[in-house]
Amino acid sequence: MSEAERYVLDHVQLAIPAGGEERARAFYGDLLGLQELPKPEHLVERGGAWFRSSAVNIHLGVDPAFVAAKKAHPALRCAGYDDLIARLTEHGVNAVPDDHPFDGKRHCYVEDPFGNRIELIDG
Repeated sequence: MSEAERYVLDHVQLAIPAGGEERARAFYGDLLGLQELPKPEHLVERGGAWFRSSAVNIHLGVDPAFVAAKKAHPALRCAGYDDLIARLTEHGVNAVPDDHPFDGKRHCYVEDPFGNRIELIDG
């Protein structure tokens, strides 16, 4: 196994404030279309929620000292990019386009309901 093959990204964790699970489900589940995964029983008491789409896993963990991630962010390649941006816009989510293509693709930035930055890439 080469060094490049040794590591595979399992998940990205973002912090959310206590009590934010329903808003997280509305954004990550309903708007982005990610599937919510059941958390292991021993982690349920910590709060938060886990989501997945294909090989992308996003874990949202409750942080009592929550501060939104304004620079560090996950970037998601999105099938149906235009439809997704339209759906987000219809629900009041501001998609800020970046005029410089990412790997030749259009992309934009949105914020989840807690102010965490998410990059969306036309995929």
